[in-house]
Parts: sequence; structure tokens; C-alpha cells
Amino acid sequence: MFRKISFLLIGLLFSLSVLTQFRVRIEINSLPANNPENSSLYIAGNFNGWNPQHNNYKFQKDDKGYFIEFSLNNGSYEYKITRGGWDKVECTGEGKDIGNRSLKVDADATIEITIGGWKDLLTSSSLPKKSTANKNVSIIDTAFFIPELNRTRRIWVYLPPAYNSSNKKYPVLYMHDGQNVFDDATSFSGEWGVDEALDTLGLKTRECIVVGIDNGGDKRLNEYCPYDFSLSGIAASYSSNKGEGGSYVDFLVKTLKPFIDKNYRSLKDRSNTYVAGSSMGGLISLYAVLKYPKKFGGAGVFSPAFWVAPKIFDDIKKRGKKVNAKIYFYAGDAEGESMVPMTINAFNEMRKVSKSKMTMVIRSDGKHNEARWRMEFPGFYEWVVR
Repeated sequence: MFRKISFLLIGLLFSLSVLTQFRVRIEINSLPANNPENSSLYIAGNFNGWNPQHNNYKFQKDDKGYFIEFSLNNGSYEYKITRGGWDKVECTGEGKDIGNRSLKVDADATIEITIGGWKDLLTSSSLPKKSTANKNVSIIDTAFFIPELNRTRRIWVYLPPAYNSSNKKYPVLYMHDGQNVFDDATSFSGEWGVDEALDTLGLKTRECIVVGIDNGGDKRLNEYCPYDFSLSGIAASYSSNKGEGGSYVDFLVKTLKPFIDKNYRSLKDRSNTYVAGSSMGGLISLYAVLKYPKKFGGAGVFSPAFWVAPKIFDDIKKRGKKVNAKIYFYAGDAEGESMVPMTINAFNEMRKVSKSKMTMVIRSDGKHNEARWRMEFPGFYEWVVR
């Protein structure tokens, strides 16, 4: 009995130490010369759902400048500063994208930072961004109609190098956040380089058609979330907290896939149809397989934002037994304290109810950004198509 109580006490003390909160103060000691007077500044990170306009994470201003104070559990975090939107995110003084800032919390701390520039104030006309999409990538339509949501969207397609000189049929991979899949010029913070990767991988593995669907900007969270969400503060910068993920997945299956199968030489069956994405795109990729187990035979679930939609675990228990697909889970330890545990939980819950072939990759240094997902994509691709 004494031994059992001792273990309980040790466990309790460990839990309390893990949950210890520290006060963080961030001060901005320098702003760009063209910073708008009295502009509102926000911090967006993996501790607040990467919301670029979270009212609880708005900087205050005194006679010395901008500052913000908040509490975090001990751990490692990433963040950026915005003026209320991802189109107004910080960048270098030359207008180049910067990586996420890192924050290690193990004691109360005051941090001073410098903002080099704002993305929207360094226009693309003065700093043109070169397109990196290769010759095998084209745009199907800049305004492809989505009847399920009564909206339009740009759709991209990558065709294997030998597509036009053969009669071969190919598997199809549908990828979310199409802006980031092929082209640095349209990406938020760097592209995945899927076209370059497949041009190389195709020499030693199965070739594939890849369809990229642009996200809906301020509708991204709605379209990639299958459920109405109520995460504190997250909905503040969106028009509603309505989950439209079900309708978005319906669009993939009922409208876009039939179009691709009609106009391109695709292998139409479930085992040759895949879906992949990161963050909210990882969430909706898993949901797509759960809702349409007879349509999708594979999924790439990169850094899934399960904390926005914990109801996904109810759907895993309810729908998972009907899924028999290849599911690839990826998460990084440097993405926030809940990323790896929730990804492992989803993997384990799926394993309990599903006969799916699954694998999980956890990187100790993995961060929540396109550069990391670009590194991980080839491993997923080779695994899912073999």
C-alpha cells in the first residue's frame, strides 16, 4: 500500500511540475520605419491556435513601446508577430519570409525582439517573387466552382513527366492548401516542392497525379474543420465558427474527383486515391478517410490540428471500423505540447478499431512549418504508393 501511495505522490508531483506556468513578457524594441501609427499588433503561435488576431494576445503600448505579458506552461513554443492577419505578418526588411520564432519556457522571462518589416507593406510589385512551379504543373481553373459551398477556388494539377507521351493511368493525390504545394510565389511561407520531389521519386517508385486545392483564406478554418468550433478566441478573426469540413470533403468526392477522373487518365478506385495536408489540412485529411472510406485509400496526416476539433476522436470510434486505408501520421516535438500526444492518441484509437495499415513518424526537432513538411513529404509519398 505504501509503495502504491508513493508512486501516486511521485506521479502527482511530476504532473504539477509539468504544468508549472511561467510569466512571459515580450517587448518590441524596434519597428519598421513605415509601421502604421498606432497599429494593433498580435502574437500568433502554437499556444493560441496560430490565430493572427487573438484578442487575448494583443500587444499593449506604453511610452516605451509595444509589449505583451501572458503565462505559458513550461515547454517549447513557436510564434510570429502580425498586425491582425497573415497578409500582415512580420518579415525581413527586404520582404523575405522568416521562420517561426522559438520560445523555450522554463522560467519567468522578458524577451526583446525586432520587427524587420511587414509583408503587406513590402509589395510584390517592388519585390517580385519568382514562380518555382515546374513545367509539369498547371492551373486547371482559377475559379473552379464548389457547389457544396457556393464558392470558387483555384485548382492546380501536377502530371507525371511522361503523362503526355503515354497512355498510362495514374493514382491521384489530393492536397489541401494548394498555394503551398508547388509554387513559392503563391505560398504562405515556402512551398512543399511536391513537383520537384515527384519528378525525382518517379524514377524509382510509382508516378502520381497530384491535385492541389487552394485554401479559402478567411474560410480556411471553417472549411478544414468538420465540426462547429468554440476554441476560445480562435473564432474572433473569422466570420463564423461554423464547421464546413463535411461540405468541403463532399466537394472533393462528389465534384472534384469526378472532374479529374473524366478529364485525366486516373486510376479511379479507392486504393489509388489519396488525400494529404498539414495542420488543419491534416485534420481534414483524416476526416475525409473516415467519412468516405470507400473513396480514399490513403491519407497523409501531417501535424494535425486535433486541438481545434477534439470531436474527431468520437468519429474515429464511430467510423474507424469501416476504414481500411494506408494512413501516415507525422508530428514534431517542437510544434507545441499537445501535438505529439494527440497524434499518438489518434493513431492508437484508429488501431483499436481499424484494419488500416498505418505508420507514425515523430521528429524530436520537427517544427510546424512548410520547410519541415517539405522534408517529410517524400517519406510519406514512397510509403503510401508502394
